[in-house]
Amino acid sequence: MLRFSRMKTIGVVLLTVLGILYAMPSLLSPETRKSIQQTFSFLPSALVPHQAVVLGLDLQGGSHVLLEVDTQAVLRGQINTLRDDVRRILREQRISLAGGIGVTPRGVTVRVVDPNERERLMPKLRELSAPVGNALLGTGSGQRAIEVAEQPDGLIQLNVTEVGVNERVTKAVSQAIEVLRRRVDALGTTEPNIQRQGADRILVQVPGLQDPRRLKEILGTTAQLEFRLLAEPGTPPGDVEVLPSSEGGGALNVERRVIVQGEDLIDAQPAFDSRTGEPIVNFRFNIKGAQNFGRVTTEAVGRPLAIVLDKKVISAPVIQQPITGGSGQISGRFTVEQANNLAILLRAGALPAPLTIVEERTVGPGLGQDSIQAGKHASYVATALVVTFMFVTYGTFGLFANIALFVHVILIFAMMSLIGSTLTLPGIAGIVLTIGTAVDSNVLIYERIREEFHLGRSMISSLEAGFQRAFATIIDSNVTMFIAALILFLLGSGPVKGFAITMIFGIVTTVVTAVTMTRMMIALWYRWAKPTRLPF
Repeated sequence: MLRFSRMKTIGVVLLTVLGILYAMPSLLSPETRKSIQQTFSFLPSALVPHQAVVLGLDLQGGSHVLLEVDTQAVLRGQINTLRDDVRRILREQRISLAGGIGVTPRGVTVRVVDPNERERLMPKLRELSAPVGNALLGTGSGQRAIEVAEQPDGLIQLNVTEVGVNERVTKAVSQAIEVLRRRVDALGTTEPNIQRQGADRILVQVPGLQDPRRLKEILGTTAQLEFRLLAEPGTPPGDVEVLPSSEGGGALNVERRVIVQGEDLIDAQPAFDSRTGEPIVNFRFNIKGAQNFGRVTTEAVGRPLAIVLDKKVISAPVIQQPITGGSGQISGRFTVEQANNLAILLRAGALPAPLTIVEERTVGPGLGQDSIQAGKHASYVATALVVTFMFVTYGTFGLFANIALFVHVILIFAMMSLIGSTLTLPGIAGIVLTIGTAVDSNVLIYERIREEFHLGRSMISSLEAGFQRAFATIIDSNVTMFIAALILFLLGSGPVKGFAITMIFGIVTTVVTAVTMTRMMIALWYRWAKPTRLPF
């Protein structure tokens, strides 16, 4: 007979209650959600329903920026690194050059006339020509990032290959995405969409942010922080770099040697100077950075220390005493907003390469409101038609299907709230589509029950056979749709992913509501009413 255990009934009811609890925050104001989170702060965050479904850029407006990695800057960085590596090898091998290290558009050159020195040097230089890819993971292509060529007259050329540049650009894009994500998260926005587009571009969409100017400042700044010493008279010209100064204009001679880099920072916070009241940024180093900073400031008491941000000296205070505590402050006549932005940039880390803005758009909230209204109307009309059809066609069983459909939609929103998914206009279309597919499962079951009953089976036998024989068809159709939605999610981007994720959630909840929950309600109805005929 139609059996449904008490444990299954309790499980379905508990799942429905949890779905309502986790979907409820989407109907509450931000203040109410924050109050709920504070009230139950003694519990783990995942157990407290406080997170609402985030509306996408097309629903609440926001900023859209397309960035491109500066490939030439990446190449220049590779050439500079290559030059420094060649200089280090020459120093280790104690080989002096009469003409120095030459720089070409694609690499560097050195001329070593002595054959014995050249024979000793070449194996070390070839070590710089690492294969492209990851040998450990078996992803190497056999091509090399650097080509080393030896000329008969003693000229040695080291050129960065096109494959080497492309590999570095790919890595720079991946690193930049993580840095940009940390920067955007620090702005206090929710659910930014940051993804790769093509080989060297990054798409950033921030729902709810209507200030594209600040977003561009945060995204476009490289934030390469360096601490160096000002060059003293007599320093070799090759060890000196002329950098512009933001304090009073002009330029300063700065040593190329970097004492500490921004990557050694573990924290940066905006504050006010207790003496002057000007906005500053307090910072703290990690152990390695603190040791290097303490050693150099001990040796260089009385010398100016240049704080360089993106190849520009923002401050050059004189070292009054050794700074061994691993912390300090950056001042540079900042405004409050500039100090706050600088702290955000330093906490998030430096970009591996400069980014240029290729495209920018600001989506106004008016467009989002129109989309929301259109989506609401479509959802209301679709739901009303489906509910009316099911009730008119199947009577009491149609009522059961409608209740399961209501829980089905609640569970979709609960799952989206639980994982912090973003709801877009295509996502609303996906929900509307799953409403139809959910009741389609009920239609299959009910029609199978009708056929079995017309063949002369008893009431209880028809109900059992209807669920059992329709179940395989329901699973088959839902698995097919799940595979298609999964492919859309894995290969698609942006709106396509929004549509796919709601489809996946809808398919999962369909099996729970249209089959399990409907079966439970029919089993309870049969035990209570003891019917002899179908109610439709």
